[in-house]
Formats: sequence, C-alpha cells, structure tokens
Amino acid sequence: MATLDLVESAPVETTLRHPDLPDAAQAWLALLGRARSTLDIAQFYVCDAPGTALVPVVAAIEAAAGRGVRVRLVADRTFYARYPETLDRLGGQDGIEVRLLDMAAIAGGVLHAKLLLVDGRELYVGSHNLDWRSLTHVQELGIRTDAPLVVRAFADVFESDWSVAGGGPIRSVTGGYALPDAARYAGCTVRLTPVFSPLGHLPDPSLWDLPRLVGLIDGAEHAVRVQVLTYQASETDLWFGDLDAALRRAAARGVDVRLLVSDWSLGPGALEDLQSLQVLPRVEVRFASIPEASRGFIDHARVVHAKYLVVDQLRAWVGTSNWSRTCFHQSRNAGVLLEGSALGERLERLFADLWASPYARFLDPTARYAPPRVAHPAGEEAS
Repeated sequence: MATLDLVESAPVETTLRHPDLPDAAQAWLALLGRARSTLDIAQFYVCDAPGTALVPVVAAIEAAAGRGVRVRLVADRTFYARYPETLDRLGGQDGIEVRLLDMAAIAGGVLHAKLLLVDGRELYVGSHNLDWRSLTHVQELGIRTDAPLVVRAFADVFESDWSVAGGGPIRSVTGGYALPDAARYAGCTVRLTPVFSPLGHLPDPSLWDLPRLVGLIDGAEHAVRVQVLTYQASETDLWFGDLDAALRRAAARGVDVRLLVSDWSLGPGALEDLQSLQVLPRVEVRFASIPEASRGFIDHARVVHAKYLVVDQLRAWVGTSNWSRTCFHQSRNAGVLLEGSALGERLERLFADLWASPYARFLDPTARYAPPRVAHPAGEEAS
C-alpha cells in the first residue's frame, strides 16, 4: 500500500521541532534524489541565499536535470518580479524549463500552491515556499505521499497550469478519480482526497476545497482545530462567510472550536474578524509570535505558517491556503483531505503543542494590537 508522511520545519532557537516528523529539507532531498524521469514543481516563488538549507535543495534540482530528468517549474508571475534570481538561474540550465503563471490576470489572485511531483508517482504538498527562510525560520507543515490517485490529480492540475503558463488552454480531464485513495501512516490506513482552488481551474469541480472544508467543520461532533497564517472573513468590500459561519455553527451545537493564527493577522479587518469569534461560547482564538532570531531581524520570517484543520482527531486537511476569500476564489491552492485516527491524533498533538507553547497568546476580544514588523520598509509580504 502507498505511504504517507507528515513533514515539518520549525524556526531555529525555538522548541517547536518534533523529532518524530521528517524535517522538510531532508525529506525534499530524499524525494528529489529519487527522481528518474520527471520532476514537476509548482511554487509561489523561489528564493535562495548562500549558505542556507535551501542551497543543497536547489543543487538537487540541478543534479536531477544533470542526470537526464526532465525538470519543469511553474511559479507565480507577480512574485517573480520580487524574487527573480533563483528562477532565472534554474531556467538558464539545460534540462530545466521555467514558466510563469499569471493568476492575477486569470482570476485576480496568485499561484499559491507549493508542491513537488517526482516521476508522476510521488508528491509533496504543504505550506513550505521554496524559500531558505521556510526551512530554518518558519513553522511549516506538509505531507509526502505516493498514493497514486492523489498524485494523478495533482499531476493533472500541474499539467493544466503548465499549459496555461505557456499560453495554452486549461487542460480538461475526463472521468473521475475513484476517490478517496488510501495510504499507510504509523501502521494505520488513511483515506486521502486531493482538493484544490479556485473553482473553474480544477480537474474535477467536486475537488474544490472550500465546500469540502465547510463539510468537515459541519460534520464535527466534538472538536475543531484550525491553524493558518491568516484568517479573514471581511476582505475589501466583500464578506467571506463560508468558513466563518461553519465555525459558528459548530460552536453553537456544542463543538469545542480552537483557532490559532500568526501575529501577522493582527492588523485592521482581520483582527476584528478574529475578535468577533473570540466572544462566542466554546470558541477560543490564540495568536502565535516567534521571537526574533539571535542573528537579528529577518524579512518575512520568524512566523507560524502551517495551514491545517483537524476535526474530532479523525478527519483533517493539510494544504497551502490561508483562510480568506482571495485564497479560495481567486488563487491556485492545493491540499489533501485525510481520514484516519492515527494521523488525526498526531495532528491534534501537533496543534496542542503550539497552542500550549510560550509562543501562543490568548487574543483579547477588546484589545488593539500593533502588527509585528514583517519586512524592511521596501519589502513585500509572502504567504
């Protein structure tokens, strides 16, 4: 049977690392080393820096091309302008082709998926950007699996995005996927269903992640645990009530709801949305702040960035999407729905560790917070 691993990164100089979970840098190197024919990569952006943990990962991509693997990398066009150097370097090498997907023009969002596909047989998807900071200064979570139907669905999405990025049409897919697929985790069976956004750019409309997440929350009987970088129900002049209403319905029927976000969520708009949940019975919201590294301030780092949902310690979602309207309606995101007690219990413990850590604080429903410094004055926020 296929297998599944949870893959994480934790900021150095914190207590958030879990030794029983594979570290992303090592998991990626092993995955890239197994490539024999094809390596397909979709990333929001790519940002390398000398002497960092991403250097051997980029070298492994180059080495794959050097041994005859066909490497294709698609990244977001908007963010390419901010981080062009590593993409230009990779795209200039034999055996590596880089394309840019203009999701802003297509749907008003970004290519926000973060995935690796090896030989059409193995997949990593999760919150990690292909960024040196993600590996050493950010809390991240993803999954690696070789479940064949899941990999096939991700490959279909990649092929469509690759086609559009090259000026071609959206790739249509005929026939269903006979989901869920199955894999083994900690000796137990896990059922897996791939999910994506936005609607209109999916291999199968039934795989749209938003209604599936609402369904997970609506099916909760005891506990809902959510961790995302940012949570926002009000965005510009539009109300995004799908997930917000589902959380409220769960609490109203007696479910214990806990929502954990990063301190990047403390700005106007998002803060008020979080505070409106905090005042409800059976809902608690906390935010996490990661101390500055001993080396000093680092742009777009020292943050909790994982994106996952756990329901009743049995059903879960791990993905790339923050919880906002733009993420589900305008941007390319991807994730996997998971069902299995062993995996659900491990994710529940992962959540509990951060929830009870010294980095997490109760969100005061009446307070005003100063959002943390995220970047140098000319910097831009990445998610």
